[in-house]
Amino acid sequence: MKTTGFNYRHLYFFWVVAKEGGVTRAAERLGLAVQTISTQLALLEKELGKSLLQPQGRRLVPTEAGRLALGYADQIFLLGEQMQEALADTDAEKMRLTVGISDSLPKLMAYRMLDATRSLDKPVKLVCLEDEFESLLADLALHKLDLVLTDRAVPAGASLRVSSHLWGESAMKLFAIPALAEQYRDNFPHSLHGAPFLLPARNNALRGRIDEWMVQQGVRPDVVGEFEDNAMLNAFGRKGLGLFFASASLAADIEEQFGAVLVGDASSLREQFYVISNERKIMHPALDVILAAIQSHPKIHKET
Repeated sequence: MKTTGFNYRHLYFFWVVAKEGGVTRAAERLGLAVQTISTQLALLEKELGKSLLQPQGRRLVPTEAGRLALGYADQIFLLGEQMQEALADTDAEKMRLTVGISDSLPKLMAYRMLDATRSLDKPVKLVCLEDEFESLLADLALHKLDLVLTDRAVPAGASLRVSSHLWGESAMKLFAIPALAEQYRDNFPHSLHGAPFLLPARNNALRGRIDEWMVQQGVRPDVVGEFEDNAMLNAFGRKGLGLFFASASLAADIEEQFGAVLVGDASSLREQFYVISNERKIMHPALDVILAAIQSHPKIHKET
């Protein structure tokens, strides 16, 4: 197949047509004639030797080869947009770092995990995006993100070319607004039987360990709420709807921000925090300093 002189403008036209679902809508978006778009598509298919689009009802959808090409086009043009943004940040004398944050990760912990970037000589412009763990990993593999902060490692045997770095771990404590804390603090943890609890959703890495801890303590709580988003869980806890777990290392922040106080220690229950990176030929300086901090001080983030 001939690849010399590949025309990325043709690829861009294909990308827009695939996204819009038709030549007419793509032409309207680009401000070009329909015939121009059709001609460029034909040239691209001729160059690649593959049919990329096929009719499906009133729409054009990618063929099998088209879906493959579209995946690469997504990466190419996303990187192009990121390049423009990065160059703009360079003019502003800032370094852009795009971070994916798992919705289950405490946001206060995310701040601490990114704190090392403040040591760089060049200011860092953070772009933080929150989503589910699996979606963030996919975006990281496609280089849409520079790194992911989460509470779990990448599963063994995963096909994605990403790496998990243990940033730290912390024992857990149980918190509640003062009125609830006073009610359930005495005779802890046996006092928790029937107590109202706000817990992470069952797909959360910590939930299984919490359930196991409950069984070990012989406690059957009243689960009044389950949440995928940690910030939402804390917000309900602040309103006094139930008791909730949080990292021991965040105890002072929990009391200050949510008005919650300690009910009791669950020191055998631990939460882990990970930085996940992808394979790059050139390491992002901000990611480099985060990983260097982990390697230089492997126990500095460990809280008991």
